[in-house]
Amino acid sequence: MNRKSIFLYLIMTSTVLVSGCWSQKELNEIAIISAMAIDKNDDGKYVKTIQLINPSNVAGGLQGGGGGQSPAVSVYTATGDSVLEAHFNASSKISRRLYHAHANLLVISEDLAKEEGITGILDAFERDPEVRITSRVVIAHRTKAADLLKSLTAIDKIPAEKINGTLQYTEKLRGENIEVTIQDIITALTSPGREPVISGFRMKGDIEQGKKMENVQQSELDTTLQADGLAIFKEGKLIDWYQGEMSRGVVWILNKIKQTDVELDWEEKKNIIVYNVIRQKTKVSADTKNAFPVITIHVRAEGDIREVRTPVNLTDPTVILEIEKVLEKEIKKELEETVMRTQQNKSDIFGFGEVVHRSDPEKWKKMKSDWNDAYFPNLKVNVKVEAFVRRTGLTTNSYLSDLEE
Repeated sequence: MNRKSIFLYLIMTSTVLVSGCWSQKELNEIAIISAMAIDKNDDGKYVKTIQLINPSNVAGGLQGGGGGQSPAVSVYTATGDSVLEAHFNASSKISRRLYHAHANLLVISEDLAKEEGITGILDAFERDPEVRITSRVVIAHRTKAADLLKSLTAIDKIPAEKINGTLQYTEKLRGENIEVTIQDIITALTSPGREPVISGFRMKGDIEQGKKMENVQQSELDTTLQADGLAIFKEGKLIDWYQGEMSRGVVWILNKIKQTDVELDWEEKKNIIVYNVIRQKTKVSADTKNAFPVITIHVRAEGDIREVRTPVNLTDPTVILEIEKVLEKEIKKELEETVMRTQQNKSDIFGFGEVVHRSDPEKWKKMKSDWNDAYFPNLKVNVKVEAFVRRTGLTTNSYLSDLEE
């Protein structure tokens, strides 16, 4: 038998061992889940809401929410004594197999996060091999979690994509929210010396109107979804909400600021100069020589002058240096206020405990059981800020200087 015959024989026999597409799933047999929400009703049962994609109504791309006559998603709700039971009960309402692999959002209600906490409900999602633990998580603020999935959106046909996209860009441009996944939360919950922090989302406008197609078939929407601060947790339960500069302070200390605007006072005029941070680096260190560790937060920020609403001589180096000093004081004040409020909450969302653990593992063993209640609230925290103005935009002095002359 020649070499070609042997090769052909091996190819033919190997086909017997090929398993084929044993796990294939036909599109007409599955219901694709884009997002999930968890509430709890008055009877103490879990309420699971699933947002399913209607493929025929998404044809032509994910943009243009008001273009079709039917919504791009359908929403189903079911209850159960556990998250898994609620899921199984939802399947009785749908003619197809529920498919989790494309779900990229989990919404948890504020009331559930406060009263029961999130520790128990995440197990069902981590344990399921089909659920993506990289799915983002948000807390429904001042509304039910289900309402966020039922509201139709204008630019993104799929509401889950609207929420995920908003999270991504508000973190990138404003620095007041952060993207958090199921995996991130479980890591924080199981890590001594760090508590989870999760972005909030709320509905603005009429909740019932937001569920109708008429909401997205007009230029100005009656109801919109918007990012709304950070949910602060302790031992798995929601204990506080941070908004505005306070939430940005958290993101800053966590070294997740990518870009943000800082408003500065100048010559007794409030918020008259706007500085845009384009690069920053935050380092947190711990000195464990004494009984109570000393934490140092060092921030280095670089950016541009983006707006000036008063005459300022930006060609003068001494003026630029003075602006940098004002900027450093403003950032330092923002971070110190965030640390102070968080110490009052007795919840180490910054991971200071992890820093102490890395610096002195032996001392950390003695502290970790009482860290949040005894040590963290009494830490001395030093904030050091270096800020630099690199550019002043397309012009130096504003035309306001010429008008004043």
